[in-house]
Amino acid sequence: MAKQKGPLKYVGTIGDIRHFKIKGQEGYFAGMVGGPTDTQVKTAPEFARTRENMNEFGGCAKAGKSVRVALSEVLNGMTDPQCTGRLTSIMKKINLEDGTEARGVRKVEISTQRTYLHGFGFDKNISFASVSYVPYASTHSVDRLTGTLTTYAANPANSINAPAGATHFRFINALGVVSDFAFNSSTGTYEPTSPELNELSNTTFGAYSPLSAPYAGEVLDVLLPATVLTADVSVLHCIGIEFFQEVNGNYYRFSSGNCLTIDNVY
Repeated sequence: MAKQKGPLKYVGTIGDIRHFKIKGQEGYFAGMVGGPTDTQVKTAPEFARTRENMNEFGGCAKAGKSVRVALSEVLNGMTDPQCTGRLTSIMKKINLEDGTEARGVRKVEISTQRTYLHGFGFDKNISFASVSYVPYASTHSVDRLTGTLTTYAANPANSINAPAGATHFRFINALGVVSDFAFNSSTGTYEPTSPELNELSNTTFGAYSPLSAPYAGEVLDVLLPATVLTADVSVLHCIGIEFFQEVNGNYYRFSSGNCLTIDNVY
């Protein structure tokens, strides 16, 4: 694919060359106009494999969207432009692990491939480990309904990599539930196997802690709004940190420097 580097910036088609932008990437891109028609892709025998790939890709995209919906309370300002694509890519890897269904209808069985999501950072440019060096431990109850984040005493001057101008920080402890996805031949689409549990979530925020004083540590418990979790759902235990500027008793959240990561999946 060609990439335009000259001073002329435009999108659209000129002759047989189409110019366009790609979200999250610098510059303008160009490609040849052409390719099969929509009808050919949907009906022609030679595109059977393409249709299988498209079908499974749609299921992976739905699974990735459920992750974002489940954590929507805390994701604002925590993602990079490629976050959606990176999540879909992970779901595709999980999809390829299914050896029980035919191509085109393989399951997105997150519950058996949870390690793929371990350590996923929603902003690839800012990792939790590079922002906070505060010692911590994350645990969960046997029934998976409660997640605990325990942070220990530290000196923020040495343990927190805060953006310029920030006066306070607080930790985030969040749980999000994501179901496995399977193809429904009746509807012709992928659906969660436990729709009543899919995308359940809850979040606990730590106290506003000054960056200029010793941090005493705290214990943050978060409880899911459910009674029983089935084996076909996974709990994403996420931890994060966000920064604020305090002005006359009000805390104004920074739009940058914040981060969230999937610390564990169970």
